[in-house]
Amino acid sequence: MSGLEDRQQPLQAWLTKVFSARKVEVTSMKPLTGGAIQENWHIECEFDGGVIPGPQCLVLRSDAPSVIAASLSRREEFKVLVAVNEIGVNVPEPLWLCEDTQVIGRYFYIMRHVEGIALGPKVVKDQSLGGDRKALGQTLGRELAKIHSIRPPVAELDFLNIPDAHPAINVIASLRQYLDEMSEIRPALEWGLRWAELNIPAPQEITLVHQDFRSGNYLLDGEGLNGILDWEFTAWGDPMSDLGWFCAECWRFSHPELEAGGVSSRRAFYEGYESGSSISIDETGVFFWELIAHIRWAVIALQQANRHLSGTQRSLELALTGRLLPDLELQILNMTSPPTWETI
Repeated sequence: MSGLEDRQQPLQAWLTKVFSARKVEVTSMKPLTGGAIQENWHIECEFDGGVIPGPQCLVLRSDAPSVIAASLSRREEFKVLVAVNEIGVNVPEPLWLCEDTQVIGRYFYIMRHVEGIALGPKVVKDQSLGGDRKALGQTLGRELAKIHSIRPPVAELDFLNIPDAHPAINVIASLRQYLDEMSEIRPALEWGLRWAELNIPAPQEITLVHQDFRSGNYLLDGEGLNGILDWEFTAWGDPMSDLGWFCAECWRFSHPELEAGGVSSRRAFYEGYESGSSISIDETGVFFWELIAHIRWAVIALQQANRHLSGTQRSLELALTGRLLPDLELQILNMTSPPTWETI
């Protein structure tokens, strides 16, 4: 992670200007761990006057030294965050976007800091987080229903492409393209993609989809949910894809029996979703998207490992992510295996 400490003075000047303060003093800047794709910095500030006077805890989110092709830009992600915040989705409040590279050297945006734990394995394992787990599953379902209440077109989100065919067709094509571009020979992934091509579910109404709604991307304290994070993969798509991603076994960590993100039963999660949505859950569609979740996570793991191996961003975390592939490939084969194999 590249340091921003030497950019404190220009950052203070920018904060003073955009928040109409007399003076802003940045008293602390610390990188936040856990962001595998973008950089997040916890910033403590003292505002003298202006829009948000007094002491403030903020988060600065910026591009990492290397990026994943499917990720939105910070400008686009900020606009998504504004849109979902306006309809009441539980997110950190977006405050300001900066496209002046003279400030820290790259685009970034500022949002309010929200307390809580997000690390997926800890969220799943630590039963003191999130309050009652059945209620948490229902809450997460209701939040996802709010996201899916946004339908195209939305002028502020005109940078998101509206699918002209079944979203699954586009997703399968893009995943295959990523594999081809990396020149990776991964027979299990190719098998899974071919199975998916032959088992595309019935089409759903197109909605906004988070595309990374999982344990690890929301903040919990001892009481419950404090905020949904990481909107960089947001798109227009099949709402069942978000349910499949959340319920995929690869995101249940130490509690595979809790099918909704390792934190609650699938039933509780579905109850919350259906209580806040006009969309009926298609369980066949959810299973399809659970398979796609494992293939997609495997492709992302390859991309993450390549960021390390290329030397662009040397990182133990990125390298270890690549080690997840065998388990993901085994899960793909288990999910697509026929009841019996014909003897040739």
